[in-house]
Amino acid sequence: SVPQMLAMMVDLEEDEDWANADELEDDDFDSNAVAGESALDRMACGLGGKLVLPMIKEHIMQMLQNPDWKYRHAGLMALSAIGEGCHQQMEGILNEIVNFVLLFLQDPHPRVRYAACNAIGQMATDFAPGFQKKFHEKASTALLQTMEDQGNQRVQAHAAAALINFTEDCPKSLLIPYLDNLVKHLHSTMVIKLQELIQKGTKLVLEQVVTSIASVADTAEEKFVPYYDLFMPSLKHIVENAVQKELRLLRGKTIECISLIGLAVGKEKFMQDASDVMQLLLKTQTDFSDLEDDDPQISYMISAWARMCKILGKEFQQYLPVVMGPLMKTASIKPEVALLDTQDMENMSDDDGWEFVNLGDQQSFGIKTAGLEEKATACQMLVCYAKELKEGFVEYTEQVVKLMVPLLKFYFHDDILLTNSASMPLLLECARVRGPEYLTQMWHFMCDALIKAIGTEPDSDVLSEIMHSFAKCIEVMGDGCLNNEHFEELGGILKGKLEEHFKNQELRQVKRQDEDYDEQVEESLQDEDDSDVYILTKVSDILHSIFSSYKEKVLPWFERLLPLIVNLICPHRPWPDRQWGLCIFDDIVEHCSPSSFKYAEYFLRPMLQSICDNSPEVRQAAAYGVGVMAQFGGDSYRPFCTEALPLLVRVIQSPDAKTKENVNATENCISAVGKIMKFKPDCVNVEEVLPHWLSWLPLHEDKEEAVHTFNYLCDLIESNNPVVLGPNNSNLPRIFGIIADGEIHEAIKHEDPCTKRLANVVRQVQTSGGLWTECISQLNADQQAAIQELLNSA
Repeated sequence: SVPQMLAMMVDLEEDEDWANADELEDDDFDSNAVAGESALDRMACGLGGKLVLPMIKEHIMQMLQNPDWKYRHAGLMALSAIGEGCHQQMEGILNEIVNFVLLFLQDPHPRVRYAACNAIGQMATDFAPGFQKKFHEKASTALLQTMEDQGNQRVQAHAAAALINFTEDCPKSLLIPYLDNLVKHLHSTMVIKLQELIQKGTKLVLEQVVTSIASVADTAEEKFVPYYDLFMPSLKHIVENAVQKELRLLRGKTIECISLIGLAVGKEKFMQDASDVMQLLLKTQTDFSDLEDDDPQISYMISAWARMCKILGKEFQQYLPVVMGPLMKTASIKPEVALLDTQDMENMSDDDGWEFVNLGDQQSFGIKTAGLEEKATACQMLVCYAKELKEGFVEYTEQVVKLMVPLLKFYFHDDILLTNSASMPLLLECARVRGPEYLTQMWHFMCDALIKAIGTEPDSDVLSEIMHSFAKCIEVMGDGCLNNEHFEELGGILKGKLEEHFKNQELRQVKRQDEDYDEQVEESLQDEDDSDVYILTKVSDILHSIFSSYKEKVLPWFERLLPLIVNLICPHRPWPDRQWGLCIFDDIVEHCSPSSFKYAEYFLRPMLQSICDNSPEVRQAAAYGVGVMAQFGGDSYRPFCTEALPLLVRVIQSPDAKTKENVNATENCISAVGKIMKFKPDCVNVEEVLPHWLSWLPLHEDKEEAVHTFNYLCDLIESNNPVVLGPNNSNLPRIFGIIADGEIHEAIKHEDPCTKRLANVVRQVQTSGGLWTECISQLNADQQAAIQELLNSA
């Protein structure tokens, strides 16, 4: 079938007007060539690169050497089509593929140059960010040159489109060295194309160039500030003057570009134009009633408003009355649905925009997808407003909640489901300002729907988001937010999820014994496993929010789940099970002590044994558990803190303790040692352990534990602890080094009270001249600057 697909892709017509057509024709998307391309893409994804690449490689190489441009075009398009499915196999030979494809940007035929742009753009997406890291210089230079192919605007436009793919996934550090050159080319092309728009009315290249500028600004962020004034006047000019119907897409893309540049350069720089831009957007919005439903400007406008909200913050509130009407209208779009028999479906399948699901028994369920993307975008913007404006959005929370909650059953579009579940805790935060009664009413409207959705949602990505959202809602609402019926239903659902987790693991083990088992099967089993573990993390999130809100009074309810959680931490279970099982017991110790000790027989031995586990994630969960035992556990846990100490020290002192994969576990061990000394000092010889503990500081990966260690360090210094300060304060230079390194690694946020305590320690030393000089002189330049930064911020 591969030769047939490739033969279809060669079925192209000669068209003298192609190179400078200003509109993309419909037959560009439904020709034989495109059908062949789609079939090849599906085959590569379905069968995988191991089978497909060897089968097709020789065919493509022959086509690329054919004197007929149609074959070279088809060969390049075939390369684009198989990238996703043959990802692993092509990655190994990417160097030769890219170097070969770049040659075709110089091909004598414009449609071959177009296909080469297509292949480069597709590879930039399929192999990101590795593609950008390896080929940034070659690819960006070649695409910029191709963008200057003045006699062939379809090629120019496609080079700009490939550049968008390239910059979207390009790490900022790689883009910066080329920024000057990129901007120069984009600006000169924009100026020429703006002239052509005025003189001839052509716009295809300009549409793409405007999006390229947006993409570069989006990646470059604050580094785009020097170029801001170069682009903004022209972009505003386009929005003001491109009002004709055929320029709607250009205007929409320019609105997107302006808002992305504003977000990149920040409020301070953008404020000089913010008022003008808002007026232009308002004018477009006011004319909204005249816009047709399929006007491309609508979705660009909706996204632009949300970016303006991010830029302006609270100042955006004044525009809500204008923005919310059209936004709610778009978010409320009801898709057309139909239940059809097979004959009716065949009659309708030509009708554009219908998708069908076969229900068996000669019946199909159809949904018209037009408007669903816009609906999803509008829902995302509502979430953005709630997040950015908080109580400033309170006027709209009720109508938004009434729209969003029923959409938790909207199975036609995953993004809409994901967005709506994410909105729930944010809307509760907004509504808080209206007082507890209003907030409780709103929560009652949401709660049942969320619990039902957790029980019935089939898609694991959507389910995990709903579970995460539910946990966040409980954190917002706190103790008393769930009644007995809620607990009963939720307990049954969580029990079901855990039982399913174990059952799925067993089924996967059976499949591994199957005669058809191979690498590809293992890959898909691994994906299933990852997805199962992710749901387990969300079970843990929900339990965490319940324990932290309800404390020990929820323990009798929890006991129906206890045997399943104990099963998770059995030594023979995979490490993610043990990690999350321990995390759940950590929460019980932290939030439900001293009552937690009644479960000690189930978790204490596994927890202590896990401190030195092979898996860093398990070590981290166990070490955190020891820390909360010391801090919150009460007297019953004393002997276990003593027993844990040498195990924690063994982990901290192992040679690879600070490697990337181990550092978080190690930092939790260091923090746990600090907590034992602080909260259970009679369990340990503090004077003996303190010098070691000091030598392990500072922590900078685990920000939460860093705050605990720095607070304890401040306790010790403020109480003039002789071991910490040393004879005649001789340890102070070392302590300054710890504080400076913590500041360099942003271990503590400046708004945290601990920052003030650290700054006060530094200021006290500042008043005694000689000691200050001695401390500062032992720091390097970065550390000295960090100490100054700390003093300025607190």
